[in-house]
Amino acid sequence: MKWQRRQREDPEINMASLVDVVFLLLLFFMVSSTFEHITKISIELPQAKSGEKLQPDQAIEVVIDAQGRFFVNNRRLVNTQPETLKEAIQRAMGERKNPPFIIDADGKTPHQAVVTAMDAARQLGISHMAIATRNAAPEPAR
Repeated sequence: MKWQRRQREDPEINMASLVDVVFLLLLFFMVSSTFEHITKISIELPQAKSGEKLQPDQAIEVVIDAQGRFFVNNRRLVNTQPETLKEAIQRAMGERKNPPFIIDADGKTPHQAVVTAMDAARQLGISHMAIATRNAAPEPAR
């Protein structure tokens, strides 16, 4: 009998299947992840010559655009019904009692939308309300 010594082969990893698996995982995570769509609400605030600045960090902010649509803390509501607005404000309040309430209404928004926002806040017991404005341009000296 002849004993031949076999040459040892180095083990190798098949990289093609590993790359395929990683690629499929990447595709899966890309398709299944949600992308947050951030939009900036465009409103033109009315002017006022007097006023004080409020810190909006703890306040509930209701933005009303020129068409009368409501946004509570930058989240658009599905409709303009007072009950929907009231629910959204209640969710934003959480456990807080009487938080500051800021209405940012476009200068061309219907007056009824502003009254609806104020009424919804009042029904929830909010008494600290403010309407956001921008500073009026200084009058030229005569």
